[in-house]
Amino acid sequence: MQLAIGTPVVTMTPGAHGAWEESASVEDVARVAETADRLGYHHLTCSEHIALPAAELARRGARYWDPLATFGYLAARTRRIRFATNVLVLPYHHPLELAKRYGTLDVVSDGRVILGVGVGTLREEFDLIGAPYDDRGPRSDDALRALRAALSASKPSYQGDFYAFGDLVVDPCAVQAHVPIWVGGRTLRSLRRAAALGDGWCPFAVKPAQAEQWLRQVELPADFTVVLPPAGGLDPVREPRQTQDILAATAAAGATVVAVTHACDTLGEYLDFIEALAAVNADLVDR
Repeated sequence: MQLAIGTPVVTMTPGAHGAWEESASVEDVARVAETADRLGYHHLTCSEHIALPAAELARRGARYWDPLATFGYLAARTRRIRFATNVLVLPYHHPLELAKRYGTLDVVSDGRVILGVGVGTLREEFDLIGAPYDDRGPRSDDALRALRAALSASKPSYQGDFYAFGDLVVDPCAVQAHVPIWVGGRTLRSLRRAAALGDGWCPFAVKPAQAEQWLRQVELPADFTVVLPPAGGLDPVREPRQTQDILAATAAAGATVVAVTHACDTLGEYLDFIEALAAVNADLVDR
């Protein structure tokens, strides 16, 4: 089972973060990244919101570090761990903007970018930045096709319903021949979109039991990634065997990567947690 980290500090939803995160620095985030890198975690995450309406803060929180700036810094502090946007809202951007920005990040990180994307649900934010809302589903589908054509090509060409380009150069482009594109969301429709147009599914607020039901309904391509939260609370320090059982249950539900968030009182406690979890996960192979 591969493990991933829902990066602390950079996103803080109400009731789901530790007290230390409120005043933490980029150096604290780098320590988390370096530790996770050393321990073999698969990826770190960073989410996107541009301008949250004040009425949404109690539900979504206020803090969302920009993924590009965050990952650019962390790429210089790590060697192996990957960087997954979780997620970028596709209708907020032209596909060529994402191809250039995250293609450059792929160069900077030596091929460690995973592009997690979503359709978006917060109409007020769409309106604030002047992004189209009503056609966001088909627009996002077209953007996914355009991204696949553009991410790893210095001379991309694409003709679609919403986006069209050609006779141009994007330099640099991604160094990966095939940048993984994962689709987020919280519906069966998001899974179908991921299976049809992406390389993985990274839902939010979807429990493994629900995901398992949906995964049975969709034919998945080969080497498809499914990122799920654990099927229960993890305590690898005091309950290592129970933690192994939860990881195994999450894998049985269809997860290929378990994405972990954990609220601790201090940075030291958080680092101890991810170290203990990595050890428990390694021992699971021998069970």
